[in-house]
Amino acid sequence: MRHVDVAERRARLLTRHHLAAPGSSIEQVAGDLVGLHSSDPATVVLSLWARLANFEVADLEDALYERRSLLRLLAMRRTMFVVPLELTAVLQRACTDALVPVERRKLRQLLTAAGPDDDVDTWIARLEGETLAALVEHGPLPAARLSALVPDLGRRIDTAVGKQYAGTVGVSTRLLFMMSAEGKLARGRPLGSWISSQYRWAPMEDWVGPLADIPAPEARAELARRWLRAFGPGTTEDLAWWSKWPKGQVRAALEAIGAEAVTVDGDGASASPAWLLPEDDAPVASPRGEPIVTLLPALDPTIMGWKERHWYLGPHRTPMFDRNGNAGPTIWVGGRAVGVWSQRAGGVVATRLLEPVPVAVERRIADEAARLTDWMRGRRVIPRFPTPLDKELAGR
Repeated sequence: MRHVDVAERRARLLTRHHLAAPGSSIEQVAGDLVGLHSSDPATVVLSLWARLANFEVADLEDALYERRSLLRLLAMRRTMFVVPLELTAVLQRACTDALVPVERRKLRQLLTAAGPDDDVDTWIARLEGETLAALVEHGPLPAARLSALVPDLGRRIDTAVGKQYAGTVGVSTRLLFMMSAEGKLARGRPLGSWISSQYRWAPMEDWVGPLADIPAPEARAELARRWLRAFGPGTTEDLAWWSKWPKGQVRAALEAIGAEAVTVDGDGASASPAWLLPEDDAPVASPRGEPIVTLLPALDPTIMGWKERHWYLGPHRTPMFDRNGNAGPTIWVGGRAVGVWSQRAGGVVATRLLEPVPVAVERRIADEAARLTDWMRGRRVIPRFPTPLDKELAGR
């Protein structure tokens, strides 16, 4: 059985994740990373800044909202991603479809407790139809505008009744989320700037066309193949965590693509096999020259690509993540995370190393921080899920 050591894993990360050399397009980077995390909209922008030469936010907005070669959707781990259009049906059938029964059941339970006049299923179906009709007639709209056209969307329903965190939520919040999970609605241009997460809604068929109806096992196999191409070698546990599939589905997908077992170092993973694509077993050498220095944003797909992370985090996992497992902004040297960064008032990028690095590497980190400070043009981005160290470094 072939062994892939830590040096080769880091070389693969640098090469496959466009850290060793810039990508050629937004679509290529998003596809090669199997999606860009979008729970925090700033992640998409800063992940592309780190991987594309001369990147500007307008380039991303053109791809998302004008050319529509990218789409923002719910996918792995019930998380938002921005993906190339060619991948949307794969993610929908491999991950998102499985969420629909749960979301529909939650909505039915809330509405049953609230007591609409009609049968709950009939009421939901009517509301979905009225919502789509309003969007077809008026074009992409935010939830508040939709609620003015479809009044039942503005209805408030109780949540967590009898619990300390009980509250109310608008029907629009739950219904639009469910319709997007079903592939009926697409998220369009946000109401505010590129850090906003309040989107206009549009019928999926009008926005990009209907999503292909791929059998779920076939979609999972294709997604596993793309994940291994980007993140391999990875273990069964890595893929199960990343995809949120049951282990049985993970094993079936790996078997369907003929994944080949290898051994790897770190996290005790050598006790069980990791996997590579059968056509991807040639050794990958580290890029030549000085160690590659990169500043990656919170929730970047590189740091969130595996469950077993010792080989690229070393002893620094705790200061780089919040208590819920969300990664903060990080500094990478040679395919390994060695520090964190944040922004202070005025948009200035501040850095902190968690281990010593050569003086020449420190200078290059400072240069990257200055480059990002200039590019931000005074804008300050606060991660949606800040780590304690991020807050300390930023002086918040």
